[in-house]
Amino acid sequence: MRLLITLVLAGILQAATAQEAFLKEYLIKWQNGADYTIELAEAMPEDKYDYKPSSDVRSFREQVVHIMNNMVWLSSTYLSTTSFKGDLKHKELSKEEILMLLRQATIFAKNAVKNLDEEELDDKVDFFAGPMTKRQILMLMNDHMTHHRGQIIVYARMNDIKPPRYRGW
Repeated sequence: MRLLITLVLAGILQAATAQEAFLKEYLIKWQNGADYTIELAEAMPEDKYDYKPSSDVRSFREQVVHIMNNMVWLSSTYLSTTSFKGDLKHKELSKEEILMLLRQATIFAKNAVKNLDEEELDDKVDFFAGPMTKRQILMLMNDHMTHHRGQIIVYARMNDIKPPRYRGW
């Protein structure tokens, strides 16, 4: 019986440590991805912000604003009860305004993650695609930024802009 209790307690401790490690690793990954996205937005000249490779896709500007809107929406709706204090709806944001808001949005999302307790990662939230854990929302938030950053990397290259050096961890 004593062995069983010891094993159960060891399992609980290991699970808690794994959750804590996940959040710590996620925050490093998030910051690197956010920095990479910001550097890419900085590298694109403002006169190319309305570039789009075809009429049926978002412009560079619209892609970056979409990235910001998604991270703020996921963070404030599913990870935190805090509201974002910036105006992400305005379509005619200058490059300088976009960069300022992008920095604020990435910090906002990072703080939402920092304020999570490890135990919350398994909490289910009502998501439009069905119930998800907060851990799944974190993965979605990172994947969404990566997906759209990949698109704006192509936009930059199509305009002879060399993207910043990749870092994925």
